[in-house]
Amino acid sequence: MASRLIDLSHPIRHGMQTYPGLPAPAVGAFRTHEQSRPHYAPGTEFHIGRIEMVTNTGTYLDAPFHRFRDGADLSGLPLESLADLPGLRVTPARADRIATPADLPDTDLRGRAVLFHTGWSRHFGSERYFEGHPHLEAEVANILVHRGAALVGIDSLNIDATRSGARPVHTALLRAGIPIVEHLTHLDALPAEGFRFFAVPVKVEGLGSFPVRAFAIVDEPAAGARSARRAA
Repeated sequence: MASRLIDLSHPIRHGMQTYPGLPAPAVGAFRTHEQSRPHYAPGTEFHIGRIEMVTNTGTYLDAPFHRFRDGADLSGLPLESLADLPGLRVTPARADRIATPADLPDTDLRGRAVLFHTGWSRHFGSERYFEGHPHLEAEVANILVHRGAALVGIDSLNIDATRSGARPVHTALLRAGIPIVEHLTHLDALPAEGFRFFAVPVKVEGLGSFPVRAFAIVDEPAAGARSARRAA
């Protein structure tokens, strides 16, 4: 069995906007290659970068502390809730790609990363991304909690509707200790099942959100097995 890595993250760039009202990241250098030369032997140089940003930038993960003062922060999340999770891709059936309970398959969700593929990531980086985005109905979150999902993600601006200040999906999932990953991309490259999901932030105390390099490992038949199937 061969495997393939699929990158599910947006790159973070200087000046990009992830969410309306939040400042863009400033990406630069504390010390450039040229500036470092006096500190090292001739011919030796290093770049030391600097980034200033809010933690909800790019593809990021929310820990319970993001919503609840007494919830686990990034440093309190067990790796088992972030890495090597069996994945399930769910594509909402409605034309507006808002996920309803009917979209959830009748399969075991315990310990799984449930990723909602809406296709909205195609608008990332444009004003369209911020308007009328897909999300989960509140009851979907309650079902995911009841059925034991380990992590929930979406390739959209927010896992909740943002027309009001209510955030029932964040509230239900993070209260149950289920991390959330927003602003995913390339979910169309995943099968419905048969992949492992990873989204690990840095281990910072006192923070509830942080960017991740989300990716999946997809198991694929070896070349010989594919050839045998085609011959059959």
